[in-house]
Amino acid sequence: MASRLVVSTSLSLDGVMQAPAGPGEDDSGGFRQGGWMAPHVDEGFGQVMGDVFGRADSMLLGRRSYDILASYWPNVPEADGAEQINGMRKYVTTRSPMTAEWQNTEVLVGEAAQTIADLKERTDQVILVQGSSDLLSTLQKAELVDEYHLLVFPVVLGQGKRLFADGTTPAGLELIKSTTTKTGVVYSAYEHAGKPSYGSAV
Repeated sequence: MASRLVVSTSLSLDGVMQAPAGPGEDDSGGFRQGGWMAPHVDEGFGQVMGDVFGRADSMLLGRRSYDILASYWPNVPEADGAEQINGMRKYVTTRSPMTAEWQNTEVLVGEAAQTIADLKERTDQVILVQGSSDLLSTLQKAELVDEYHLLVFPVVLGQGKRLFADGTTPAGLELIKSTTTKTGVVYSAYEHAGKPSYGSAV
């Protein structure tokens, strides 16, 4: 018995994942380009996200992402996807004890690499990680990510938090699915395949 950890995130063409959904979502580091995904969200994007969430049994969130989502979804029960997101199991990682008022939320207190490794071992689920750039860095370094589901948008931002920042642990990936929406968003799913392979191309 062991869970699979699936990272799903939206990226600019130059790898930025910061504040895709709207201005003010994450202005840290002086980022002022929040909301860059909105012009490209269409039916195809919605279908991809529906498929990703349809596979998931639960969600894993960092503390900041939890606060953002928990302040929104319980207040819009009639919105598309609200019933599923509010009803599914959720885990939030934190170094400090907290009370989680969002229904079906379990708080994982301690160092994320250890608490999430323990979570994977004691459960048998598909656990979806949404956003949470700091958390993703921890998961990558601990080699806990089993799949990446990436939506790459046709925009270059030039600054912001990146999914694969300097210092990311090298990993080999296998492409398992790919499609493109009408607005040019490229969806690619990759499975972790151990360490990278190297050779000469000349």
